[in-house]
Amino acid sequence: MTAVAASVEAEPMVLREDRDGVSRLTLNRPSAYNAFSLGLMDALTECLREIDLDHGIKVVVIEGSGKGFCAGHDLKEMKANPDRAFRAKTFETCSKMMMTVTQLRQPVIAKVHGIATAAGCQMVATCDLAVAADTARFGTPGVNIGLFCSTPMVALSRAVQRKQAMEMLLTGDMIQADKAVEFGLINKAVPEEDLERETAALADKIATKSGLVLKTGKEAFHHQIDMTLSDAYAYCAEVMTDNMAFDDAEEGIAAFIEKRKPVWKDS
Repeated sequence: MTAVAASVEAEPMVLREDRDGVSRLTLNRPSAYNAFSLGLMDALTECLREIDLDHGIKVVVIEGSGKGFCAGHDLKEMKANPDRAFRAKTFETCSKMMMTVTQLRQPVIAKVHGIATAAGCQMVATCDLAVAADTARFGTPGVNIGLFCSTPMVALSRAVQRKQAMEMLLTGDMIQADKAVEFGLINKAVPEEDLERETAALADKIATKSGLVLKTGKEAFHHQIDMTLSDAYAYCAEVMTDNMAFDDAEEGIAAFIEKRKPVWKDS
């Protein structure tokens, strides 16, 4: 496991561990429930950009150290820096980090335990997939402290239905993992003792696919999602036509016909 972007804090803010095509990124501010300070957001964004260039990595898992996934923005840091410029930089940096997750060539899985609140909930909503312990809780509680979760709302409102998103945003109430599954915020809730095994199984399954095909599919998914129906079909028809010319498509089809496992070239 390697440390990424250590800062003025004693411990590195992000830990990275790569194995069999899967990169594990651990948010490492456990004493602050992994709250997103500027340093942590910069460190995570830097790490994601490095992974984007690493064609040996097929899948990314983001998790938190300590008792929870992420408690959102570091309110103590923001309170200590009351000028508008610092606060604007905080939210701009957060937006860039979330966009980096979305634009990453690799699918990203959130592995959630404890709490995921405000910008932490935003990260879960931003990730392509999410697996959580059945004891995990999610929320956008900014309204309770006079700070509406407007930037978390961007990801949340794209991951869950409108009325469910508004319920979370307007009440600030925490929801349990089973409700998060019902809302569509996470894929599954599993017993806490099974969280590691279930997340690893999902990541390992995706890592057996062609990296180029995964990149193509993720990019197409996010590109078409806000198109009209007719434009989306036209765009995705072009994507599939191009995909058919990939070496990996030829190999995959041949392997299917010959009843064998494909050998990907990522080309």
